Amino acid sequence: MAATLPNLFQPLALGPIEVKNRIFSTGHMTLMLDGAGASDDMVAYHEARARGGAGLIITEASAVHPATGPWHILSFSDECIPGYRRIVEAVHPHGTKVFGQMGHSGGHNYTTLDGSRPVAYGPSALPREWSHNMPRAMNHAEIADVIEHYAAAAARMKKAGLDGVELLASHGLLPAQFLNPRMNRRDDEYGGSLENRMRFLREIIAAVRSRIDRDFVFGMRICGDEKQHNAMESDEVLEVCQAIDADGMLDYFNVAAGTMEGMTGIIHVAPQMAFEAGYTAPLAAAIKAKVSKPVLVAGRINQPQVAEQVIANGQADMCGMTRAMICDPEMANKASAGRFDDIRACVGCNQTCIGHLVVGYPISCIQRPETGRERAYGAREPAPQRRKVLVAGGGPAGMKAAVVAAERGHDVTLYERSNALGGQILLAQLLPGRTEFGGIVTNLTHEMKLAGVEAHMNTEVTRSLIDAEAPDAVIVATGARPATPEIEGADEAHVVEAWRVIQDEANVGQSVVIADWRCDWIGLGVAEKLARAGCRVRLAVNGTMAGQTITETIRDRWVGVLHDLGVEVITYARPYGADADSAYFEHTTSGKPIICEEVDTLVTALGHEPATGLEKALEGWGGEVHYAGDCLNPRTVEEAVLEGLKAGFAV
Repeated sequence: MAATLPNLFQPLALGPIEVKNRIFSTGHMTLMLDGAGASDDMVAYHEARARGGAGLIITEASAVHPATGPWHILSFSDECIPGYRRIVEAVHPHGTKVFGQMGHSGGHNYTTLDGSRPVAYGPSALPREWSHNMPRAMNHAEIADVIEHYAAAAARMKKAGLDGVELLASHGLLPAQFLNPRMNRRDDEYGGSLENRMRFLREIIAAVRSRIDRDFVFGMRICGDEKQHNAMESDEVLEVCQAIDADGMLDYFNVAAGTMEGMTGIIHVAPQMAFEAGYTAPLAAAIKAKVSKPVLVAGRINQPQVAEQVIANGQADMCGMTRAMICDPEMANKASAGRFDDIRACVGCNQTCIGHLVVGYPISCIQRPETGRERAYGAREPAPQRRKVLVAGGGPAGMKAAVVAAERGHDVTLYERSNALGGQILLAQLLPGRTEFGGIVTNLTHEMKLAGVEAHMNTEVTRSLIDAEAPDAVIVATGARPATPEIEGADEAHVVEAWRVIQDEANVGQSVVIADWRCDWIGLGVAEKLARAGCRVRLAVNGTMAGQTITETIRDRWVGVLHDLGVEVITYARPYGADADSAYFEHTTSGKPIICEEVDTLVTALGHEPATGLEKALEGWGGEVHYAGDCLNPRTVEEAVLEGLKAGFAV
């Protein structure tokens, strides 16, 4: 056990069971289903985190009722039981406990498997800002039916062999909607006073407890601060927790932040790198001071040292480190052994964990694409024979390819034409609030060192170098460079490319227009950088919104920051031309002109071109060649690292 973490690896009693340490994986959607229950991929996903040392795994929110929406484990059906049982059988041999989770989206339910909008149910017929639903106010029969479904779902989880169950009264889901006086305007026994608004929650808890014994753990997740307009306030949450604790039916409280009620609250459901590590711990501490049961907490706890401090400070008894284990499932074991430098730290980018969820794809990680693909890539099968592998390019694709190939037993040498590893990540980390993104380079560099990759900087790979080195295989990961499409009048205007602005290599005037074809982090980041420098900034995007192509939990916060900084966003704008003091665009659907006057500088973020020079030089070379990342087609870090992984397996 790491001497520097005396609290994190102490066991903890949760009701009738003991958890081996204070690290747990919170309930989070994986979208790895087989009908009503867990697929083989989901089982493998949870087993990897149990093998990696997690003390407790809470499986994702299940649908306790048919009105909850699709894409969940269907705990309202007996068909969920075999999948839960297989998770238990995979997790328990590693000494890890596993709980189920019960959810009902209530007024937020907005989708079905056939694409039609379902009937959404809530305490009152009040509009929902995020889902744009006007739910149906539940009658007494519907309330009673839902309560019975919660109880039946818990009984199924116990039958499946889980160690406990967690009730979601968090994130603006149905129980939270009843608790919230701004969402619950009922005038019957389920509305009005706090006592009445708690009635639905208390009846669920009583019904569940009546169907499970005291040897089955029963806890509740709740948000200490929903951080949203018209949401539950902190003092109201404290009153609820005190009252529920006094009832004596629960074994623990699991504290988070945020809500599904609106865009501000959603940002805190899975807080990104812009938020301080462990910033939710004070919310848990406030509740812990008022209740007698253990308190769990989650929210940007991405390093074991942060978790240790939270527990040492008495703010919580256990820390949810979900994304930390998405990024590195071995995090707990490494921390226990004191191998802190070997931990692949989550950078809070949300790109393929939450980002995949919101577009309906299984969970993964930009740094570790093996996540969600454990059955295909989870193990490093040794190569049949050791080969000499040359990797051209030290961006994320090349670095990942080099690591994987070396871990499989190959002799790997990487060449990078510049003086530093990292590729475009080195640009991204220079933007406001994005410093942590550079951790990807730190992690991959360390992994290269551990794998024994030999790296050469300031060396461009050419055909003659390859002929001289005579590798058995070449992995080309030469990346991309900024595209420079012709802009009419550019000779007269002051036009600079976004990469130069990011690196402070351009003299930018006071009034700036950004032509943003990419609609991603570059336009948003450059706009913020220049606005903070005192420039008047207009961000003209060739899309429906700024940041259209990046995950909404990152985009929505960033758009709010730009609004506060006074950045003007112009949508549906295709760049056409420029002159000494104006930039000209045309509306992408109407074709009508959009003219920006009083412009000192036009900054272009108009896409990238693949660097294909080496590919052309290798035409006719008889050796084995693989390609990865932007040299194939400029995209994102996700695709670069994934293709690096695949290339490392292919050689």
